[in-house]
Amino acid sequence: MSAPIQHGGGLAAAADLYGGRIEDWLDLSTGINPCPPPLPEISPRAFHRLPDRELEQAARLAARHYYRSGERLPLPVPGTQSVIQLLPRLVRPGARVAILWPTYGEYARVFEQAGMAVDRIADLDSVTPAHGLVIVVNPNNPDGRAYPPERLARLAQDLARDGRYIVVDEAFGDALPELSVAAATQRNLIVFRSFGKFFGLAGIRLGFVIADDDLVAQIADWLGPWAVSGPALALAAHFLGSDVAPIRAGIAERCASLHRVLRGAGLVVRGDAGLLTLVEHSRAGELHTHLCRHHILTRKFDYRPDWLRFGLAADEAGDRRLAEALAIWTKSAA
Repeated sequence: MSAPIQHGGGLAAAADLYGGRIEDWLDLSTGINPCPPPLPEISPRAFHRLPDRELEQAARLAARHYYRSGERLPLPVPGTQSVIQLLPRLVRPGARVAILWPTYGEYARVFEQAGMAVDRIADLDSVTPAHGLVIVVNPNNPDGRAYPPERLARLAQDLARDGRYIVVDEAFGDALPELSVAAATQRNLIVFRSFGKFFGLAGIRLGFVIADDDLVAQIADWLGPWAVSGPALALAAHFLGSDVAPIRAGIAERCASLHRVLRGAGLVVRGDAGLLTLVEHSRAGELHTHLCRHHILTRKFDYRPDWLRFGLAADEAGDRRLAEALAIWTKSAA
C-alpha cells in the first residue's frame, strides 16, 4: 500500500507540533473559499428522509445551468475524490495513464495502487497512443497552469478515435468559467467539478461529474444508491441557482490582497488559481516552518522543496497577520 498523500488542512497535526489552539491558527494551506455565503434554511425533510429523487433532480438541473453543460445533466457525487477512486475501471488492460504533472497527488496514487503504469507528463504534446486515459487539472493545482478549452477539446477528439478517455478536473474552475469544457460533447470527455471549494463548503463533500449519459449511469451504479446526502443536494440546488457574482468578486479581492502581501515581502508568485497561490523560494521549507511557529499554516511539497502554496485569508486581519510574520522572516533573513 502506498503512503497517503499529504494534503492541506492538517491543523491538528500542526498544532500538536508547534503548539496553540487549532482555532487560533491561520489556515492558509487549503484552496477553499474562507468566506462562504450564508447558509439557507434547509427543510427538516432533507435530514429526516433518504434523498428524494425530486431533490436530486433539482440539484442536477441547477448544476446543468450553472456549469453550462448543454444537454448533459451533471451527476452529484460525494466529493470528486470518490470518483477518482473509480477511474482505474475505465482504463483498458495494458494501457498507460498520462497525468499532466505536477498536480493533485491522489490521481497518481490511485492508479499506481491499482497496479497501472503512470506517466507524469509535462505538457499535452507528450500524450502518446499508449495512454488509455489522460488526466488534466485545469486550472491546475498547485501552479495555476491553464489550457484553453479548444486545446482540450482537440485532444479529446484525438483520443476518441481509439476509444481512450480524458478527464478534465475543473475543481478550481468556478472563478474562471471561460476555461470550462463542460459544454463539449465528446463521448470520451469526463469533467469533474468541485462544489465545496468555491462556495466554502468542503465539509459537505459534494462534487459533480459531467460526461456522456451512459458513462454517468455507470458511475452512478458504481457509487450505489443515495450516494449524496439530502442536505448536500438541497445546498447545491440553492447555491447553483443563485447569483455567484459577489462570491467571485470576493475571491478576486482576497486573492489580490494576498498577492500584495506576498510581493511586499519580496516573494515570487509563480502562479495562482484564484483560491490558491504558489510561491517559489529557495528556502520555502524554512519559511513554512517560520510561519508555523507563528501559527500560520501553508502547504509545502515534498517533490518541490522550493514551492510553498498559500490559500486565502478570510479578511484584512488575516492579511496583516501574514504580512507581520513575513516581515519578521524578511528581517531575519537579511
